[in-house]
Amino acid sequence: MNNPNLSAWDKLTATTPLTVRQSSVIKQTYLFFGLAMFSAMAGGYIGATSETIVGLFSNFVGWIVALVLLNVVPRIAMAARHNPVLGVSALVFDGFLSGLAISPLLFIASRMSPWLIVSALGITASVFIGVTGFVMVSGRTFSAPRALMTGMFFAVLGAMLLNGWLQLGWLGFAISLAVGAMGVFALVSSTSGVLTTPDADSPIPGALALFAGVFNIFVAALNILLRLAGGGRRD
Repeated sequence: MNNPNLSAWDKLTATTPLTVRQSSVIKQTYLFFGLAMFSAMAGGYIGATSETIVGLFSNFVGWIVALVLLNVVPRIAMAARHNPVLGVSALVFDGFLSGLAISPLLFIASRMSPWLIVSALGITASVFIGVTGFVMVSGRTFSAPRALMTGMFFAVLGAMLLNGWLQLGWLGFAISLAVGAMGVFALVSSTSGVLTTPDADSPIPGALALFAGVFNIFVAALNILLRLAGGGRRD
């Protein structure tokens, strides 16, 4: 859904004038993106606290079912992007299902050390709050460099607060900051792509793209922290 004529560098450095329609769509995009995020958190919590669901998504059949649904549901949301009820419902369900799908990973992390989930979720939330706040007050222009600076400020702040609270150490702090930076770059790049797509007449496609990027970063962060914690335990 991104503009193929816009380079990766342009997406991170451009300042895009917004029409009234574009300004409204991008704000709705982040609102729906937030709904998908909260839905994923609910799905993850329910899944990780249910051994039945963890068992279902841990076996081959459950993994195939999740894989199929995670490809089908976003297509339904895209097809229904002009239907506010069906489109948003599919988007929220996609978030909830994504949370359920990673319930085995969350279950392992919660048994190993709950701070792993808190750390990964905290840095993801910091980036989300920073970039979302910038978009909501950006008015009729979107400056990618300013969005990057705002997002990085919140990423650093989030990493510092997590380190102070959880005592992650310098390595944990560095990883949290790196993950936060990845999230900022992914969100700003995706937002620039959404704004420069000629047929971006609905907030749902953009919300799907933003959610997919941030969700993957959260999963990657949690996997990295799990490996580090596992390595520490073996030592």
